[in-house]
Amino acid sequence: MTTRPRKAWIITGPTSGIGYRTALEMAPHGTIVLVGRSPARLKDVEKEINALPAGHALSVVCDFSDLAGAQRAAEEIAALGLPVAGLLNNAGIMPTATSATAQGWDLAFTTNHLGPFAFTQALIPHLPDGANVVFTCSAVEDPERGPAVAAGFRGARYLSAEDSLHGRWKPGGSAKPGYDAYATSKQANLATVLALARETPRLGFNAVEPGFNPGTGLGRDANPVLKLLATYVFGPLAPLMPGGSTPKRAARMITGVLTDTSNRTGVYHDEKGNPMLGSAQVRDNAFQDRVVAETRALLKQLS
Repeated sequence: MTTRPRKAWIITGPTSGIGYRTALEMAPHGTIVLVGRSPARLKDVEKEINALPAGHALSVVCDFSDLAGAQRAAEEIAALGLPVAGLLNNAGIMPTATSATAQGWDLAFTTNHLGPFAFTQALIPHLPDGANVVFTCSAVEDPERGPAVAAGFRGARYLSAEDSLHGRWKPGGSAKPGYDAYATSKQANLATVLALARETPRLGFNAVEPGFNPGTGLGRDANPVLKLLATYVFGPLAPLMPGGSTPKRAARMITGVLTDTSNRTGVYHDEKGNPMLGSAQVRDNAFQDRVVAETRALLKQLS
């Protein structure tokens, strides 16, 4: 009697916050491929999962601000020959100030959009029909989102992929340039999901808005006082706020989307798992296709 191989699930950004909780939540569903930039922290999560009953995890090191590294990580995973059932693109950063890579590229846009896009595009040919690809997005891309505006966001400020690479945004943005970079990168993620859902119907492409989750490690460059407040004050109160959640609740919701077998595609889920709408701009098919086309052209140019 032959045993069917365990399904494999790729989770990026699995060493803290929502990614970490999702990796643990997904452990009973098969082999977890942990993809992140810190070898030591990846090994810690790998050991934790492997210590669970029937838990099995392995690690692949990847810094998504390194585009060539994202491509290599995808190739490394493909070479493993695992029966991949799903991919969660969760890795991301949210700087408050302008930050750049060694090449001078905008760090948030590169890490949150370009790297995951390159990684996903390289993996798509190796994913079996019916596999789910999920992106962690954010409603701060919508300039009409009241709570996001109150927090200082002014929605995505997309001009073009190349402008975003160099940290150039549509005028009228946030007083914190890092917020414009983050919101724009998250809009690009959502546009990617909606465009690829139409382009590649053999796979499921969906997005999740995990809700307001303070203290997840996303704002890692915030000052120490704000980090403490986010973790010990706002974190416990978040579930009581409109749109609020916790990493554990978000992980349960994401697990449901990632393991869904209904063949749903092109759906944007809110913090409770219900369908929601993105901004008016990102709902436009022509805009979605432009973001994907410009991203592909830019990645080809940079390679």
